[in-house]
Amino acid sequence: MTSTCCWLGTKESSLTTTKIVLIMEYDGTHYYGFQLQPNLPTIQGETEKALRKLTGERRRVIAASRTDAGVHAKGQTVIFRTSSSLPVPTFINGLNYYLPKDIAVKAAHRASDSFNVRRDALSREYNYYILNSRTRSPIRRGFAYPVAEPLDIEIMNQACQALIGEHDFASFTTGITAGIKSTVRRVYRAETEKNGELAVFNMVANSFLTHQVRNTVGALIKVGLGRMSVDEFRSIVEAKKPGLAGPTAPACGLCLMQRNYPRPLGEI
Repeated sequence: MTSTCCWLGTKESSLTTTKIVLIMEYDGTHYYGFQLQPNLPTIQGETEKALRKLTGERRRVIAASRTDAGVHAKGQTVIFRTSSSLPVPTFINGLNYYLPKDIAVKAAHRASDSFNVRRDALSREYNYYILNSRTRSPIRRGFAYPVAEPLDIEIMNQACQALIGEHDFASFTTGITAGIKSTVRRVYRAETEKNGELAVFNMVANSFLTHQVRNTVGALIKVGLGRMSVDEFRSIVEAKKPGLAGPTAPACGLCLMQRNYPRPLGEI
C-alpha cells in the first residue's frame, strides 16, 4: 500500500493507470443518493474514502446510474482509474474492509481503456417493491412501500402494456425538462408480479428520466386500487406533459438491479 496521497483525475494517461470496474450493492436508506453532496453522506463519498485508504490515491469514481436519496442498489456499476498494482480480489476485500456495513463490493474486474460505464450500457433495470398487506412488516421496513388495500395485479399489467416500446415519457418525469435533450425512452419490459404479500414492479429501459420509475409506480398503484382506469393511464402516456403521472412513490421501494452491457464485464 502506497503512502502517496494526491489528487488524480479520471483523464490521466492510460499508460500509467488501469480501469477497475466494481459491482456494488448498498442500502441507500441513510445516504443522500450516489453522487457527492457537500457535507452529506453519499455512496460516492464513502467509496472514494475507502479507495483512498486502500490505495493512498485520491480517485474520482463514476457510477453507471446516479441513484437518488434513499434508493437502494443490488447491481450498481462503478468505475475508476488507478495506478495501484493491487490484484483485483484485493480491491474487493480491501474496499469491503473500509466501507460501511451498508455498502459492499460484490465483484471487480479490470476493463479496457475504451470502456464507458454509462455510454456502453444497453439497458438499465429497476425493481420497485410494494408491501401489499394490511399489517406492517418490520423485516421489509425501509425496502418496500406499504399499500394496505388489495392491488389488482392483472389490471396493473394491462396498463403496463402502454409503456412498452419507444415513447415520449415526459409525463413521467419530475421537474423542469428544459435541460434534457429528449424525454423519449425505449422500454423493453414493464410488469408487476405478486408473491405472497409482496408485489414487485420490474422495468427495463435503455435509460430513465428523473423519477420515471417512481412516478410510474405511483400511477400504477392508482390503477391497481381502481382509482384510475387503464384508458386514463394510457392518456397520461400520450399527453407528454411533465409531472402528470404520479404521485411519486417513496424512494425506499426502489432498487437498481443492474445495467446490461454487450458482453460480461469481465470481458470488456
